[in-house]
Amino acid sequence: MSQLPGIAPSAEDILDAAEACLKLLPEHMQAAASAVRIIIEDFAEDEILDEMKIDDPLNLSGLYSGVPLTHESVTYPSLKQPLVYLFRLPIIFEWAARGDVTLDELVSHVVIHEYGHHFGWSDEEMHRLLDAAD
Repeated sequence: MSQLPGIAPSAEDILDAAEACLKLLPEHMQAAASAVRIIIEDFAEDEILDEMKIDDPLNLSGLYSGVPLTHESVTYPSLKQPLVYLFRLPIIFEWAARGDVTLDELVSHVVIHEYGHHFGWSDEEMHRLLDAAD
């Protein structure tokens, strides 16, 4: 990702990093992943934060909305498109505070975690995939 020093990454920068991460998924998962729409917002909406009982909007960097593939049914498919929200400012603040990861690495971590909900992965499976990407 190329950006000028001192300029916060844009929504497009975050989306580019997310899409680069998805290209690293195994080929057999890419079709299912492509059905998920990525939305970049600065912060989660107040309703989402209230529902999740999160007081500080900087504490939510990503969110999956949809029915996991493991719960989908051919006879009763979900009519709602699966979505992954990436919240730009919490990601940037965490990246700046940590200082030990690149922005691409942090975005990849959030993306894998949120897509993990779509695929129905356990936390252990998500960690294995993240470790393999490092």
